[in-house]
Amino acid sequence: MVLKTFGWSFAVTALGLVAAVLYGGWTAFGIVAILSILEISLSFDNAVVNAGILKKMNAFWQKIFLTIGILIAVFGMRLVFPVLIVAVGAGIGPIEAVDLALNDKDLYQQLVTDAHPSIAAFGGMFLLMIFLDFIFEDRDIKWLGWLERPLAKLGKVDMLSVCIALIVLLASSLTFAKSAHQHGGGHADKAETVLLSGVAGLITYLIVGGLSGYFENKLEEEEEREHEQEEKARKSGKKVSAVAIGGKAAFFMFLYLEVLDASFSFDGVIGAFAITNDIVLMALGLGVGAMYVRSLTVYLVRQGTLDDYVYLEHGAHYAIGALSIILLITIQYEIPELITGSIGVLLIGWSFWSSVQRNRAIAAREGAPGEKAEPHSDAGV
Repeated sequence: MVLKTFGWSFAVTALGLVAAVLYGGWTAFGIVAILSILEISLSFDNAVVNAGILKKMNAFWQKIFLTIGILIAVFGMRLVFPVLIVAVGAGIGPIEAVDLALNDKDLYQQLVTDAHPSIAAFGGMFLLMIFLDFIFEDRDIKWLGWLERPLAKLGKVDMLSVCIALIVLLASSLTFAKSAHQHGGGHADKAETVLLSGVAGLITYLIVGGLSGYFENKLEEEEEREHEQEEKARKSGKKVSAVAIGGKAAFFMFLYLEVLDASFSFDGVIGAFAITNDIVLMALGLGVGAMYVRSLTVYLVRQGTLDDYVYLEHGAHYAIGALSIILLITIQYEIPELITGSIGVLLIGWSFWSSVQRNRAIAAREGAPGEKAEPHSDAGV
């Protein structure tokens, strides 16, 4: 099972490391290995969240996620994206940006650094909306019940998550503008860009997430009708197909996954410049890491890990919330990638351990003689 799921990741790792050695020797080998570990550590929460969405999709769309999706993730976000942000930020053509990336790496890195505030605002807002919509939803199973119960009640207020996100964005842009003004206005003109980028991230989330949710609901409604009609049509041998609706739902969920992956990859791409400004090594290292994230996503789905360890999804969303705040903070202040990755790993590790403790408690109750097992609808702390 492990070899089947991670086989392509192992193969890409071998090819990537060999390519690194051929490109730049053993130093390049070490850089690619470090970048791969960086990408995996920063994106583990991405895999957990992706798994929660991917398990709703059929085997065909899971294959699409691993094939076309990985091409988008590796070549789109880890190779093309750094070039595009330089091209847009510097007002130059893509070919010139590629030339800079290959022949003037210091200038290329500086242009990417200059574009970081707008990238962080876009990604931070997209991820913040994911987190807010999660914690404001009333769920049967709660991890930190003392916190999630009151937040679920607050979530009944319409558009609360959008309002909070906009307030956070406004505060971030005003802080950035004030700091730029105090330091002579070097980045004052970018405060407006930060605000617009954040709004663009919010709009992207609302459009893609809204379409995904709409077609997912349509699919559930169609499945319910199908179940009812199958009972009536069983005698005549007729079957009701939901392929068309399912295709639309799966397509928009796939699109949502790709935008989600793009938002998660922002910190990895930017953080990679702390290690190297060589776009070839960056693409190799982050690409290898992205393959493992994809394989891990599929592994979690096929193993039913999210069903067995019910708090993992909660921990991943809290990690998303932390990452979104970190991205918004990095608009103005630098935060080491070690902190970014560690927070996510700690939150997911904590949620995993809580899930193990919950499973043990349930097993103990069910195994105790004369005791009736309690419902598992809310095992929150």
